[in-house]
Amino acid sequence: MSFISILVIAVGLGMDAFSVAISIGAVNRKVSFTPVLRLAASFGLFQFMMPIVGWLGGMTVANYIAGFDHWIAFGLLLYVGGKMIHDSFQCEEKVHPTDPTKGLTLLMLSVATSIDALAVGLSLAFLKAPILYPSMIIGLVAFIMTASGMLFGEKLGKICGKRVEVMGGIILIGIGIKILCDHVA
Repeated sequence: MSFISILVIAVGLGMDAFSVAISIGAVNRKVSFTPVLRLAASFGLFQFMMPIVGWLGGMTVANYIAGFDHWIAFGLLLYVGGKMIHDSFQCEEKVHPTDPTKGLTLLMLSVATSIDALAVGLSLAFLKAPILYPSMIIGLVAFIMTASGMLFGEKLGKICGKRVEVMGGIILIGIGIKILCDHVA
């Protein structure tokens, strides 16, 4: 598999991570190095690991996961997006927003944005293609796209204000719906 082919796959896989990172950056509005690094590292790591897991699992895992992986991604994104929308309507002093670059939220977003990479790993296993090099490229591209998305989102948040929280939640739910429709169709 050529570098260009791997890069195209990596960018395609990284689009969900990029979109989620824009939403998070827009909501936070004061993005510093640590949260950007945390989100980018987590998304990059999961995008790196999932193709390897898929490749190692081969047909055995595919039969068990293929039937519901899209529902998992949809549910996680629906929950996080719904929480963002709900929090946007709360009074400023009542809301203690959780940092989506920490804890369980970070884990849920990392899994939700990388489930498609599992399928790529399965495909590469079927083609008997090596996995380490493509996984490294996929992880690196996801890292770069996530960091870029967060920085872009921060600028967007400063321009649009509090409305961005609602837009960010809607975007996350939309990504979940897109994942669900792509797999159900």
